[in-house]
This record gives sequence, C-alpha cells and structure tokens, in this order.
Amino acid sequence: MAATKTTDTSTYKLNHTMLRVKDPKESVKFYELLGLTQIRKLQFPEAKFDLYFLAYDSPTAVSHGHSVFDREGVIELTHNYGTESDPAYKINNGNVEPHRGFGHTCISVDNIQAACQRIEDAGYKFQKKLTDGRMRNIAFALDPDGYWVEIIGQKPLEATADVTTTDVTTYRMNHTMIRVKDSEKSLHFYQEVMGMTLLRTAPNPAAKFTNFFLGYAAGNVTSPTPAEGVSSAAYREGVLELTWNHGTESDPDFAYHDGNKEPQGFGHICVSVDDIDAACQRFEDLKVNWKKRLTDGRMKNVAFVLDPDGYWVEIVQNERLAGKPNFDQ
Repeated sequence: MAATKTTDTSTYKLNHTMLRVKDPKESVKFYELLGLTQIRKLQFPEAKFDLYFLAYDSPTAVSHGHSVFDREGVIELTHNYGTESDPAYKINNGNVEPHRGFGHTCISVDNIQAACQRIEDAGYKFQKKLTDGRMRNIAFALDPDGYWVEIIGQKPLEATADVTTTDVTTYRMNHTMIRVKDSEKSLHFYQEVMGMTLLRTAPNPAAKFTNFFLGYAAGNVTSPTPAEGVSSAAYREGVLELTWNHGTESDPDFAYHDGNKEPQGFGHICVSVDDIDAACQRFEDLKVNWKKRLTDGRMKNVAFVLDPDGYWVEIVQNERLAGKPNFDQ
C-alpha cells in the first residue's frame, strides 16, 4: 500500500498578491521605482492575458535568487489585453464605497521621509503623506491604477528625520491588508485551515477597528536586529493584515467586495505549499469552500479556496520543494 501523502503547514509561504492593472508598462515602472525586480513574466496569449511577477531580489533580500513560488512578498500584476487602450477601463482599488474589500499592500523602508520624498519627486501621488492626519509615521502612495501602497519605517521616525538618502535594496514587501466582516471566523480560517500564526493584534477602540497580523513560520525573518522602538514585523515579508471594523459581524446584510466581481481590481492572495495534492486533500477534509479544485478547468496545477468573506486564496506548489517549475514558459 502506498504511503499517504502528508503536508506540513509550517513550510507554507504567503507567496503573492495579485492585482489587475490597466497598463503593465506604467505599473511595472512604478513598482521598480519601489525597488522591486520583475523576476518572471508568464504569457497566455490564447487567453489574452499576461502575468508579471515582481519581488525584492537584491543580494541582501530575504528571498534573493529563489524561484517565483519559493518566496514571500511577491506582487503579481495581471494584464488583460487591450485594457491599456480602453479609455473606459478603470480598476477598483478596493477602498471606494460600495466596493471596499482589499485595502493595500505595504512596503517597509529604511528611511521613511527620504523614501516618500523620492516617490513624490518621481511624480507619483499620495493618498496620505506623512504630514497628513494624526498618524505621522505612515504614508500611502498611489500606484498608476490608484491602489494604495502603505509605507512604514524600519527605524523610528525621529531616527531618520535628517536623513536625505534611501536604499531600495533594504526595502521589503511587508504585508497585504484585506478587510474582514467577522474577525473570529477569519482568524479561525487563516490559523486553523491555512496554518498561519497570529503575530500581533493592534486594537484601536477609539476608531472602532482592530488589525490582526498573521504570517507563516517559514517567513519568520527578523534579521537585521530591529531598531529600538520598531516591531520586528517591519522586517518581515509575507504578512497578512486583517482589518475588522467593529460591528460588521452582526449585520446580516453586510459584505465586502472580493475584487473579482465587477468592478474588478484585486484578485487573490496566494499560498505556496510543500505538496499541492496533499495540501488540497487536507483542505477538502476540512470542508473548505472551493472556487476551483485542482481537477477543475484546464490549469491542473493551481487551486483556489474561498475565505469566509469570499476572497480567493490561490494554492500553488512550492517549486523548490517539488524540484520542477510550475510553468514551462
């Protein structure tokens, strides 16, 4: 009798966040300004779309030199042919009513004032500058489609006040934020089903919301030693932030937009696993809601699970652990 395949969630990685974009040239240019490198491009001309994978890949980067699906903190840009020349096409960034859901991606930087100035000097707009509002230690830049990119510092604000330079090779793709209706249900799903660990809880009772930060053991990278007054989480990649606005769980009619219904924008987060067949069998045994099983459709090497809010979670094979690429392109 053949041995039953097993899967170890401690090897899982929060691999990437997928965003649809109108014009890939403009979007790649923006994310390269943030220090990311295009590490792979997959083309599907028969289906009329291309995928651009970007990640931090300097010699000091957490996943330097790794294959696409053996990383955390990857950004996948999806371009559907023709959108770049369609004046009516517009992305849903997830932050405008009534289509809120996905919130933002986040990069952590060495010197936040200098990093923000560099982005502004390049001609990009901000949803929130450092000097706006009450929270003076974070900013939100806008990418070409209006997606929010949060910027946080790896050092205390006062330590970089007089620093005018910034080194993009030290940046990290820190986290992805999605809003959730019921924090208990979402925390159970991401911890008990997806195998993540709760890293930190950040309640804000005055503003009536709480943020939960989760990640995988495989991504528990805290080097270099965090600066005094800065959470080690700022040095991590592949963190998932769940934002719970208090009271939504008790409203039976309340729902967030998953990004895949019209108007579209954010597509999914993706988890890479040690053995995709065993992982999917485990999900099956846990009675998850499926968007796509491995056996559905033409692509037999990816699956999609639905979280409690209907967000899509892609499941892919970690190529390093399989010893072969997921795609032959």
